[in-house]
Amino acid sequence: MTKPIALVTGANRGIGKAIAEELAAQGFLTVVTYRTGQAPSGMNAVQMDVTSSESVEAAFAEIEDKFGTPEIIVANAGITKDSLVMRMSDADFSDVIDANLTGAFRVARRATRGLLKLRRGRLIFIGSVVGSVGSPGQVNYSASKSGLVGMARSFARELGSRGITSNVIAPGFVETDMTAELEEKRRVEIVASVPLGRFCSVKEIAEVVAFIASEKASYITGALIPVDGGLGMGH
Repeated sequence: MTKPIALVTGANRGIGKAIAEELAAQGFLTVVTYRTGQAPSGMNAVQMDVTSSESVEAAFAEIEDKFGTPEIIVANAGITKDSLVMRMSDADFSDVIDANLTGAFRVARRATRGLLKLRRGRLIFIGSVVGSVGSPGQVNYSASKSGLVGMARSFARELGSRGITSNVIAPGFVETDMTAELEEKRRVEIVASVPLGRFCSVKEIAEVVAFIASEKASYITGALIPVDGGLGMGH
């Protein structure tokens, strides 16, 4: 029996890498994408720039040729360009929207072609708690992650009759290379605001993604699933 194929965008490190590893451990043939530099070692990898429809098309063509049709799509690729709103340029705003929101749309739109033929599948978007509660200095990032919710729910309504689910996973503060660079005072402040009193591990995010990718989650669609230690309190 051939393994079902899972695609994880932006999986060369952090949350994306952990998701790819967890899906592989759960029995999926996992394919990851990277934008620049070297492909992640030990993984099936293709180059993809989610800000380019041509690049997304070329990557999917390569995946379908080499492996088959991906039925689990994890749209994880994204960027940040943090700045206080008075100093945020048009480019800083539009670049983040293009990568995080429009990029996820490009990937999901192209994936839908194969999912409709399969008459099954999972669209899983990696959002953020700040998409619901906001964050100073992240007007662009918060807007992009908030937009994923409306988009995912529209996919859910449009594609549900074909057995395709669409959900958003919303992490809180996660232990990654990025958060490791925070000043200790800021880390203490963040932890104090989280009811569970700690940062999340990348594995905890990955395990929730693996659950949504599984048959156990076949009746969950259009959901915003927080993995934030209670920081967002369901918003």
